[in-house]
Amino acid sequence: MSEGGDGREDAIRELFPLVRSVARRLARLLPAADTDDLIGDGSIGLIRAVDTFDPARGTKLEAYAKRLILGQMLNGLRGLDHVSERVRRTLREAERRRFALAQELGTLPPFIDLEREQPALRAARRKAFVQTPLSLDAPLPAGNHAPADVGADPLLHVQRRAAESEIRDALAALPPRQRHILELHYYGELSLHAIGARLRVSPQRISQIHIEALQRLRGVLPPA
Repeated sequence: MSEGGDGREDAIRELFPLVRSVARRLARLLPAADTDDLIGDGSIGLIRAVDTFDPARGTKLEAYAKRLILGQMLNGLRGLDHVSERVRRTLREAERRRFALAQELGTLPPFIDLEREQPALRAARRKAFVQTPLSLDAPLPAGNHAPADVGADPLLHVQRRAAESEIRDALAALPPRQRHILELHYYGELSLHAIGARLRVSPQRISQIHIEALQRLRGVLPPA
């Protein structure tokens, strides 16, 4: 921008509300993002836009500044991500593959099926789970609960959550009847006899299905 110092300062002050506007919109899309940090990064983008703007290119300063403001905010967010881009890319490709299979099969396959085809996916999922930090100020992600145990080892908690995720995926891969019986027994806390009565199946048959399901799980889950 070829204007003098006063013109530069005036342009920055005039466009600063744009920084706040973009920061608020981005914070609504990404609740974990800190609005003040977004404004700080966006301000750098605004200054860069004012300093490098060339009206001869036929672009309005506001449109040019908006693009640089948003880009600087996104760069700031990327710098806070503890998970590598390679891991993120592996997860994105797996999600696309998963939903493509869902369209073909009519049901969403569990991640454990994709991990059999792509061994690197399991390592990527584990890294993303372990390396994604939790904010002490923000609420936990949906479905996550952390007991108020100040003496607990955070590493053990993370390992336990990863193991629970693996078990859920393994359960989802079981035949429906086996999965249903395990869920009633271990999550619903029903005895095998009570499950047989509910499903109108003999206790002996329920016990047999229960054993078959556990054997199938042992063949899928890693050794403890």
